[in-house]
Amino acid sequence: MRKVSTEKAPAAIGPYSQAIIADKFLFASGQIPINPATGNVETVGITDQAEQVMKNIGAVLTEAGTDYTKVVKTTCFLSDMADFAAFNAVYGKYFTENPARSCVAVKQLPKDVTCEVEVIAYLA
Repeated sequence: MRKVSTEKAPAAIGPYSQAIIADKFLFASGQIPINPATGNVETVGITDQAEQVMKNIGAVLTEAGTDYTKVVKTTCFLSDMADFAAFNAVYGKYFTENPARSCVAVKQLPKDVTCEVEVIAYLA
């Protein structure tokens, strides 16, 4: 196994890695809309926060040598299911290969953000 880490995505805010490569798969931790340059959440609203989340995921994928087209599974967490359509509009711009997905509403996310997304990608 190998850890993946990039300064172009937010540093882990706990005892975990941004991602782990195991065999031919990348398992990426959930990304929230933190600006990696400042370490702060600087966006408001689901659309802007989802865009930042996708940029952060893209940075982790790039560091691992892959991209959105190789993502096989996503797990999406929303703080309010009323944001589903707006989130989906942003999500669809990035995940054009339609990977398998779970999307659930949760009571609260770290730093009171509106969304978090984790991915699994195939590297071969």
